[in-house]
Amino acid sequence: MQLRFPPLCAAIVLVFSATFAQAIDVRTAVLRVDYQTQLPISRFDYIPEDVGFAGARLADEDNSTTGSFLGHTYKTETRAATPEDAEAALRELLDQGIRLVVVLADRDDLLRLTDQAAQSDALVFNAAAPDTDLRSDDCRANLLHTALSYGQMADAVAQFALWKKWPRWLLVAGSNAGDRALADAYHHAARKFGAKIVEERVFEDTGGARRTDSGHVLVQRQLPVFMQDTKAHDVVMAADATDYFAAYLPYHLWTPRPVMGSAGLRPAQMHGGHEAYGATQLQSRFEKLAGRYIRDADYNTWMALRAVGEAVTRAGTASAEGVRAYLLSEDFELASFKGQGVSFRPWNGQMRQQVLLYDDRVTVSVSPQDGFLHQNSPQDTLGLDEPESNCTAFD
Repeated sequence: MQLRFPPLCAAIVLVFSATFAQAIDVRTAVLRVDYQTQLPISRFDYIPEDVGFAGARLADEDNSTTGSFLGHTYKTETRAATPEDAEAALRELLDQGIRLVVVLADRDDLLRLTDQAAQSDALVFNAAAPDTDLRSDDCRANLLHTALSYGQMADAVAQFALWKKWPRWLLVAGSNAGDRALADAYHHAARKFGAKIVEERVFEDTGGARRTDSGHVLVQRQLPVFMQDTKAHDVVMAADATDYFAAYLPYHLWTPRPVMGSAGLRPAQMHGGHEAYGATQLQSRFEKLAGRYIRDADYNTWMALRAVGEAVTRAGTASAEGVRAYLLSEDFELASFKGQGVSFRPWNGQMRQQVLLYDDRVTVSVSPQDGFLHQNSPQDTLGLDEPESNCTAFD
């Protein structure tokens, strides 16, 4: 028989429980490193001034909902810094006694800041950098990742292509370092799942003003000629991590084919059109708070701080060591609004999670796809599995 308590009794139970709960003051921080970059191709892709920080505010609200009954308080400091000022900004946060820090930065700055944080026994959450080596040879014991890796993104797209029976890929990659790293992830995905890259072409980034009329016209004129005389293929895979050319691909091909990867059907952590799995309530709360749609950086930051909140609630500790131990344990799981709970891989600190496949309006599909099996979790079919990772810091 199920027991039901009237509202007054339920309130008394909560107050009684809170009386015996340990009061914990949870102090966290978000450090965002801002870079001088070219304007995005589209005005729709302008980066909001509060990107990442808005996700932190929502996480504090969500954590406080439960924490208020347990005597736990949550406060997140936010800092934006240049690459030159980032270490000083982190030092200021550490000097305040903060030992749980979410960092939005590129690979090199993330590693530099993570090593600095380790000197103060602080735990860092990577909410931006997708580089595969951060989950392998260059992993750190005090670094956990809520951001997707290049491998998770490429594997998510690859699974959908093979589920659609499109095994022959034409890979079009940019010439910058990030583009090449993403292209490597697609090569790895092809080998992993049995696809064939029938041809690879590199679209050179010649620099210049991509947001001028001449910049738009130049790329649009180049692509159809660039895409002539290709080998027979089922789908075009775009690897354009630096946002130079891929947005133009879908309607500037010589041979009409679906485009996936950095354009067309794209992998995403979260987007404003996603409504399944209860995500509507996440979207509405975020939009009320921020006055805009959620972005990956917001979601990654929110997930990191919500993970901290879950550790504090379940394990009763806000120390970096205690939070890390709980998050890497089998006891940790957090709702993701993507169809399945998320957890951290104990061999490299990467959050295992679903990947949304997004066409700029709706969620077309969610990977892992049906039929891609794993002995532990289907989520571990995305990104580096334990035998593939060279990370030893978590041993």
